Amino acid sequence: MLDPRVERMAAVLVEYSLDVQPGENMLIQALPAAESLVLEVYRLALRRGAHVETKIGLPGLPEAFFRNASDVQLARVAPLEEFVTESFDVFLRIGADANTRALSTIDPARIVMFQAAREPLTSRFLERAARRELKWCITQFPTEAYAQDAEMSLREYEDFLFTACRVNEPDPVVAWKEQREVQERLIGWLAPRRELRLLGPDTDLTLSIEGRTFIPAYGDSNFPDGEIFTGPVEDSARGHVRFAFPASAGGREIEDIRLSFDAGRVVDATAAKNEDYLVRMLDTDEGARRLGELGIGTNYGITRFTRNTLFDEKIGGTVHLAVGRSYPETGGLNRSAVHWDLVCDLRRGGEIRVDGEVFAKDGRFTV
Repeated sequence: MLDPRVERMAAVLVEYSLDVQPGENMLIQALPAAESLVLEVYRLALRRGAHVETKIGLPGLPEAFFRNASDVQLARVAPLEEFVTESFDVFLRIGADANTRALSTIDPARIVMFQAAREPLTSRFLERAARRELKWCITQFPTEAYAQDAEMSLREYEDFLFTACRVNEPDPVVAWKEQREVQERLIGWLAPRRELRLLGPDTDLTLSIEGRTFIPAYGDSNFPDGEIFTGPVEDSARGHVRFAFPASAGGREIEDIRLSFDAGRVVDATAAKNEDYLVRMLDTDEGARRLGELGIGTNYGITRFTRNTLFDEKIGGTVHLAVGRSYPETGGLNRSAVHWDLVCDLRRGGEIRVDGEVFAKDGRFTV
């Protein structure tokens, strides 16, 4: 019997997040564990008149690819990837990993090569999205792997995920629209400001937001959602920041990341675990050592760290900084094959100051 929360989640994704319209070409990308959600989204999108295709992967395929592909194969962009980027109107990706550590022993250089080859494709995807030619959303389905990463039982994780997505509320769409109103008030306050400073344990980082646009995120491109974000001026970051939350990438967990910036560029990078992988990612290309995003979490329904960036970067009272590619709609200009979000927890002893005024303290907004 289908969990009614899955039905509600599918309805919100189709009718609100993606606003699927008659005649649109839609692609659903997922793994088998998300079967129930895929089927419900598929059914609802067809009822709205969309032309729906699916791309269902298999657990183990990414590992097999990275272990066996030649350099030529790693650097090749498949025609199907190009077709999807250029031709579809709606794209939904549902994460449903059975093993989040499957790539943990793959040589990082192979992953970097793969990502670097796709930088033009990713830039094109984001350009279409910024022009509203492409609607996209990334979400997740609860699996044992995600529950284990979050140190929860599967049932606990299901409750956590559906609560974070607000599908337990009487009207999830109303709840997300209320979130948008809060975010737009914050953005209205930030709009004329010039300089933002992060202060916290082992953190004192200043960057310019002058002339940049903050974007509210309220359940459209990410689900769950809850942040406001922009692209900092590329040469402005100076100071240092510590990310106490571990970051995950390529099946690895990188712990206690510390970055120092000068003139917008990372000039020193350390980590207590997997430091070599951190440095390799930062050396992917010139843009990987600059900030492409500053995000401020506004979802106070997410209260605990789960080792899953889709959720962790939204935690109310946190800030995340992404090294690498900017989102064009923010006015950010940085280009890179990398876009890697790192979460800084400012809920205890932290502040965000904007033009010298306290904007948030100990994880709560003061304006």
